[in-house]
Amino acid sequence: MHYLDLGIILLYLLGVTWFGARFRGGQKTLSDYFLGGREAPWWAISLSIVSAETSTLTIVGTPALAFGGNMAFLQIVLGYLLARVVISFVLLPLYFKGQMFTAYELMQRRFGTNIRRVTATIFLVTRALAEGVRVFAVSIVISIILGTGELASIIVIVCLTLFYTFEGGMTAVIWTDVIQMGMYVLGAGASFFIILGKIPGGWPHVTEMAGAAGKFQIFDFAGSPSLEAFFARPYTFWAGILGGCFLTTASHGTDQLIVQRLLSAKSLSDSRRALFTSWIVVFIQFVLFLLIGILLWVYYTDNHLPPPSPADRLYPKFVWDNLPPGVAGLVMAAILAAAMANLSAALNSLASTTVVDFLRGRIQNAASEKRMLWMARLATVVWGIVLVLIGVVASHWGSVLTSGLSIASITLGVLLGVFLLGSLTTKPGEDAAVAGVIIGLAAILYVRFETNIAFTWWVLIGSLATFAGGYAASLVLPQRTHADG
Repeated sequence: MHYLDLGIILLYLLGVTWFGARFRGGQKTLSDYFLGGREAPWWAISLSIVSAETSTLTIVGTPALAFGGNMAFLQIVLGYLLARVVISFVLLPLYFKGQMFTAYELMQRRFGTNIRRVTATIFLVTRALAEGVRVFAVSIVISIILGTGELASIIVIVCLTLFYTFEGGMTAVIWTDVIQMGMYVLGAGASFFIILGKIPGGWPHVTEMAGAAGKFQIFDFAGSPSLEAFFARPYTFWAGILGGCFLTTASHGTDQLIVQRLLSAKSLSDSRRALFTSWIVVFIQFVLFLLIGILLWVYYTDNHLPPPSPADRLYPKFVWDNLPPGVAGLVMAAILAAAMANLSAALNSLASTTVVDFLRGRIQNAASEKRMLWMARLATVVWGIVLVLIGVVASHWGSVLTSGLSIASITLGVLLGVFLLGSLTTKPGEDAAVAGVIIGLAAILYVRFETNIAFTWWVLIGSLATFAGGYAASLVLPQRTHADG
């Protein structure tokens, strides 16, 4: 029995929950609750972005990718850097013109109330579904530790995370993210060296065996026999650079999960600094988790062991069954840390969009700020319940990493397309923007269900279809004025 490991995990879960709940005293306004009063330093926001971007999908799913393939996933990470340039100079300056709580307030300023609510609704649906996959991913880890079923595992982690997010708001989210990111990086580093120590011949044997099998390959410039085959491959150089760029421009520039952190910075320069430094950490993390997958492939191959099924159980099961007592508990606690960091961010961003974009304008009285803060906490609880339900259903959706990315890719392209339409053009009005959203959504649903195009291309296709459809509609639809508010 892993009594020492269980003790470490329990101590961590209780400790981080207590730490996050301590920030309740500073939550007096919506700005405090949703933006941390814009007092967090840029480096903390940067690490918080990394935690939100990483999640359990990375820790559980990335080693499985390298185990079954190679390091080609890093091509997408290179696209992440290009996206940060676009966000930094196109979208961030617009967000910092006036005080905003959500990304979708920008859409009201440019187009009107209807398009704000349309884009906010797209975010709520997409984030809830994608986060449900992440909730299921962490249930895999808890079920390995405790031997519990999916539902019990999901409820345990959601309730603990919900408690400190409910109490401490965005300040709790950011500072617990900093601690949790340190935890899972430490855990991954320990795993790497311990797994390497279990392989006779060490790193030279790994490089010889994995190199011969093509495991270290990053770039894939190979041609395809047809255009259809070219777009069907998810991890090629062009799919990574272009697809990764559009995916991250959408997720970090229009998705409230990340935008909320960028808006929490003290200034535009701090927000940019946090965004760019987060990429450096993300790149190192992906390299580390892919290398762990390669080490596990060598270990399993040398010992003629069948890998666990499904493949997402590979890394957490190896950790729990093979690492020394104490270290196994530390690494498993680190995996849970990543899950709690992402989940707390999702709960806070879902609540902020619900309250600010749908409820705030309907409450106008002397006690409105206090009442809105109460509603923000209530919305956090409601979304926690929703994520539990989605997490149970997500157990039937296949690979957690691919499922999470593909769900987000369906609608993020539509969001990015309409944001670029508002940022780069002046002619299209609200009716044209709505038409663009409809056209973009129809296009990406067709691509998803009627073609073999890989998910890495979906955001690019959805963005272009939405932008082009909206601009074309502006040429025939009459322009309507709107009132900011």
